[in-house]
Amino acid sequence: MDGWIAKWRQKNSRRRPLWPWLLVAVLLLFTGTGWGVMNYAWKQVTLEVDGRQVTARTFAGQVGQFLDEQQIVLGPADVVIPDRETPVTKDMIVTVQRAVPIKVIADGQEKEILTPPATVAAVLSKAGLTLGAADRVTPAIDATAGAGASIRVTRVTFKDETISKELAYRVERRPDGEMEKGITRTLQKGQQGLQEETYRIVYEDGQEVKRELAATKVVKEPRPEIIAVGALETASRGGRSFRFERTFMAVATAYTHSGFRTATGVYPQVGTIAVDPAVVPLGTRLYVEGYGFGVAQDVGSAIKGNRIDVFLDTEAATSRWGVRRVKVYVLE
Repeated sequence: MDGWIAKWRQKNSRRRPLWPWLLVAVLLLFTGTGWGVMNYAWKQVTLEVDGRQVTARTFAGQVGQFLDEQQIVLGPADVVIPDRETPVTKDMIVTVQRAVPIKVIADGQEKEILTPPATVAAVLSKAGLTLGAADRVTPAIDATAGAGASIRVTRVTFKDETISKELAYRVERRPDGEMEKGITRTLQKGQQGLQEETYRIVYEDGQEVKRELAATKVVKEPRPEIIAVGALETASRGGRSFRFERTFMAVATAYTHSGFRTATGVYPQVGTIAVDPAVVPLGTRLYVEGYGFGVAQDVGSAIKGNRIDVFLDTEAATSRWGVRRVKVYVLE
């Protein structure tokens, strides 16, 4: 019996011990498990800041922790996408948008807005500005505003204004064969009409820039003036008939010999009449009621407009004539 035990001991004493292998197996098990756990918790994240992009591995649980790891300091108006409380996931992209100053001019004021580059609409919203339907924005509302950009809002408003305008009346002339040419008579006085005109006025930032006629309304039609116009061209005086171009009423005075020639170079005589050449050309044949036939041959400093001065032979005759209103016929 003792011999068998001695042989067994001798045989087993030549085998290697098992515990080193067991130790290696345990180490490999823990190493693999640790590597797997670490590989699961360690995530790759892409960070974009100011147009630059870097890739980093992190154990951070939230985006904010990851940014802290990367020593990214955020300004009060900077924007992080996704936000700081978002859990970090594998292959996530984290974007930091730095705020830039953008000038906004509106309502007579100028303010500076700190915001990441954004559409004009978004910047105006951040500035607390509301646009009216007709307001104009430069640049366009859907354009992107970046650092140093300037946005101008022009307020456009409209106003309707109604004014009253007089309408001129027309003059209607009716020939009258019973009146002499040059004589007129008003049969109906004209009256002006009234029209309302409505204008659409366009204001930009309170200043009028355009005015357009939008509507008209006749409130009162004008009444025409009707004038009877003499058409009679012949007259008969003292048994003598004559034709005339026109007649007019004049204030007539009289003068006598002065020793001077008339404006036409002849000495005055009965039938010589002084006139205003602007009314009656010199040399024109005339018939003056109460005086008779004559010729426009002279002028006078006081003879202006519808005034004439008839020649008489004596001072007594001129005194009897005095000053009177007469009808003058301008003969053909």
